[in-house]
Formats: sequence, C-alpha cells, structure tokens
Amino acid sequence: MNDQVLLVTGASSGLGAATARLAAKSGYRLVLAARGADRLAAFAESLGGGPDRVFAQPCDVADWGQVSALIERAEEHFGRLDVVFANAGIAVTTSFLGDGGTPPEQWQDMVLANVCGPAYTARAALPALVRSGGHLVLTGSAAGRGVRPGSLYSATKWAVSGLAQAIRAECVGSGVRVTVVQPGLVDTPAIPVDRYGEPKLEPEDVARAVLYAVGQPPSVDVNEILIRPVGQAAYR
Repeated sequence: MNDQVLLVTGASSGLGAATARLAAKSGYRLVLAARGADRLAAFAESLGGGPDRVFAQPCDVADWGQVSALIERAEEHFGRLDVVFANAGIAVTTSFLGDGGTPPEQWQDMVLANVCGPAYTARAALPALVRSGGHLVLTGSAAGRGVRPGSLYSATKWAVSGLAQAIRAECVGSGVRVTVVQPGLVDTPAIPVDRYGEPKLEPEDVARAVLYAVGQPPSVDVNEILIRPVGQAAYR
C-alpha cells in the first residue's frame, strides 16, 4: 500500500478534524492524535476504513514522552510518515493589566500546548519526515502577524511563525518542506464571546489550504499561507 500517511494533532475537533476528513477523502492514511481518548476514538471510527486506514492515539502534545511515543507508534503501524500537521493548541483570553481574562495560573497550559507542542512534534517527527522526503505543517494564526492588546495567545502564535522559519532553515538540503498556515477567525467553539458576530472561516476552508500546500510538487515549498474571512479587519 503506497497511500501517503498524514498525522494530525488536535485531530478530534475544529481544524484538525476538518483536515482529517478532507485528507481521508483524498486518499491519505491517517494517524490521529488528541488528548480526549473517547472523543478521538469516536471520530476515528466515523471516518471508516478500519485500522488499515486510520490509527488513533491519545496524546498531550505538551508532554515530550507522549509525543515521541506517538511518532514511534505511528511509524510502527504504517511503516512511514509523509505529512505531519502540528495543529493542536489552546486559546485563552488574557490581560496583562488584569482587566478581565483568565487568571495567570491558567496561562501555562496554553503556552506549553501552543509553543512546546509544535516544537516537540517537529523534533519527534522530523527524522521520519527526512526518511520520506515529507512535509511538516504547523498551525499558526493571523494573530501571530499583528498586535492583539493584552493577548498572550497572539504571542504564542508569533512564536509558531518563528519556529516554522527556524525549522525550515535547519531542514535545508534534507528534502523536508515546512509550511505554517495562519488562519484568521474560524468558526470553532474556541471563539471568544465578543467575536461571535464577526466574519468567520469554516474549518474546511483551512483544511483545503493545508491540503493545497502538501499537494504541491516536491520541488515547491509553500512557506506561509495567511487566510482570513472576507471582511475580517486587517489588524485581527
């Protein structure tokens, strides 16, 4: 069986689930990872195809041991990895003045998931991607390109943009391609209440961007994709 293998973190909902669905329809074999075991198992079953097409493994991307075990088990199961979509992340509202938002003791999980998560995923997966001449995709954000007052989330997504550039620079000559996808506001449960009324992308819009990047010829490296809904303010 020669169908390419695509691994998605944060796969049981939102952008990850939409990308997994589209990738399954496009003929990819899938490795799905998320923290919630029951929800992940139900989602994997909904895709059909059985263990020859879909392998699900609970994983907290903020835990290096779990991430490295995920990659090891994925290669054992399918024999290769061709695309890794480091998508898992967390969004919480913050204020440095203390004017609303979540309390500081709740910020750490977001920083670990959004910064260490893709870094750990890249470190664990890149040896496999070098072997396959594969592709690493990271979920950034339009918030990682502009200023969001009081937003630590924005700062973590700035970090993802820098991480993608650092990885790409180190991978020159390896055959590995690196893409950071930077969506604007997407219609998921993570939307802040005060932004419900704004223009929004659908998760499937972002999934198509991911599959566009990984579907390019091996000589083409799509470095960044910035995708906003029509009407979203530029500074957002």
